[in-house]
Amino acid sequence: MTKLQNLLKGIIKENPVLVLVLGTCPTLAMTKSMSSALGMGLAAMAVLICSNAAISALRKVIPDKVRIPCFIVLIAGFVTIVQLLIQAFLPDLYVSLGTFLALIVVNCIILGRAEMFASKNGVVDSILDGAGMGLGFTLALLAMATIRGILGNGTWFDIKIPFLCDNPIGFFSQTAGGFVVFGTMIALVNYFTNGKAIKKTEFGCNGCPHASLCNKTECAGVEKKEGENA
Repeated sequence: MTKLQNLLKGIIKENPVLVLVLGTCPTLAMTKSMSSALGMGLAAMAVLICSNAAISALRKVIPDKVRIPCFIVLIAGFVTIVQLLIQAFLPDLYVSLGTFLALIVVNCIILGRAEMFASKNGVVDSILDGAGMGLGFTLALLAMATIRGILGNGTWFDIKIPFLCDNPIGFFSQTAGGFVVFGTMIALVNYFTNGKAIKKTEFGCNGCPHASLCNKTECAGVEKKEGENA
């Protein structure tokens, strides 16, 4: 994989929201407005890039048995820095993001990239991976916020859309509407890529971050039961 492919894979092929279906909670909560979606996306991207770089640089000195706690500590440090910067310079955005800003620490996208990529690759590639995944996350949030904002509020970045601003569909501003938009976008990505956005084999033991812990015994047991049932 070239560096350009590494950067661009997070946009469609391995989009963390629409393909890997990670970070669902902030996706649904932060797409009610464009400003919140953009703020959350950029904050997560900054943490992704910094944490990937730090974890990649320290991957050879972090003991394997305590790697997850170490990853979380590093991620929490960068989240704290981003949180303080937003609170100081963008107080309105800080209020709108609320607790979801601090919860970036436990965002599956960030910890997943740390475990699956940064801990196994060089610093430059890890930075590109973090930037690509962060970009894919941000674009997915903005796409959802655009649909929900235009249909639910009749606005886009506080710009009123003729007719729709006077006849908003309140359903799309609610959680249920968010789920509908989310599911529809996943279905569209799956349709336009013919279900090949990501290879299904990547969901097996080779793509599982816990494969080294279970030694594939659990997967082998499942396959054995499925063979017996067949």
